[in-house]
Amino acid sequence: MARIRHYETMFIVKPTLTEEETAAQITAVKERIEKNGGEIVSVDDMGTRNLAYEIEKNKRGYYYLIYFKSPSESIKELERGFKVNENIIRFIFVKYENKAEVAQWTKMSTEAAKKANA
Repeated sequence: MARIRHYETMFIVKPTLTEEETAAQITAVKERIEKNGGEIVSVDDMGTRNLAYEIEKNKRGYYYLIYFKSPSESIKELERGFKVNENIIRFIFVKYENKAEVAQWTKMSTEAAKKANA
């Protein structure tokens, strides 16, 4: 049986997309997480921000953060989906394993949920 682990993923969507196209990219990522056995706990829509350095001629990007629980086998498939999506210019997955890390993940995901509902 697959062990469920705690993760966060932050990804940056190209700033040249319309609001609807950006929303569609975010929805597609959420659906892919759920389709691969993940459970989204909370999200943090960070909006458009300046990039630390230019990526693919973009100086800005739309940042989005998702806290989720998922079987560890599904992460490879999620990463593959990000790599083939030309509208996502950067992404990262962070796995939280020990008790202290999971406690921090819980705190951050709760804060993100409060911010989203405010």
